[in-house]
Amino acid sequence: MQYRSGYDLASKLGFQDLASISLDRMGWAAERASDAVTGAIRQYNRALAYLRARRYRTGIRIAELARETAELADPGLDRDAVAGQVHLGIAVLAARSSDTAAVDGNLAAAERISGRTGEVPTVFWLSFGPTNVAAHRASCLIDQALYHEALQVARSIEIPASWPASRAAHHHAEVARALLWTGKGDAAFRRLLDARHLAPQQSRHSSTVRETMAGLLRAQRRLPESMSNFASWIGM
Repeated sequence: MQYRSGYDLASKLGFQDLASISLDRMGWAAERASDAVTGAIRQYNRALAYLRARRYRTGIRIAELARETAELADPGLDRDAVAGQVHLGIAVLAARSSDTAAVDGNLAAAERISGRTGEVPTVFWLSFGPTNVAAHRASCLIDQALYHEALQVARSIEIPASWPASRAAHHHAEVARALLWTGKGDAAFRRLLDARHLAPQQSRHSSTVRETMAGLLRAQRRLPESMSNFASWIGM
């Protein structure tokens, strides 16, 4: 999984060319090992690259390939965790492309799978389980501009101690978006601070953090020093 680690590092720091090379190497390794699970993870990460590029329909097609590849793996926890995470990825892509039926269907499928697996955050570093399903449900609601509903879901989420810091930080940044759009600027900023505390380098390069911070700056008549310092820290 060294290539996967390389992909994670490069993509989160904004080096998409290096991330693409890492994914190509993952594909090379998966083919030679006849490893359907690794192949599915590679396709899933390719789909996320199209999510970042806002090419949602293409991302969905690639994520569907990931789902079909995962189904070729031997039954077991690894296959379930990867398949469940792929469903979550499709749900997010569908939310961005305003396909409500696909959002609901894939979240429901992921929830059924998580009922079998429980919390398995360390399986291929996917953070899969009921908590991640709930976090993706909130994210999909945010992408559909259903901010109050998203915050209602978020209030029920207790982040497991076993979650990677990078995943928890991303969740805080997502919730900050909903807080901003419901007029809770101070709470949104606190969530951004939480994200920075957990994963500073990821947060510094996160488009979600930057977009939310830009919204907070526009909403302020007089900029508090803490916000000014944060904006400077992320290069705004």
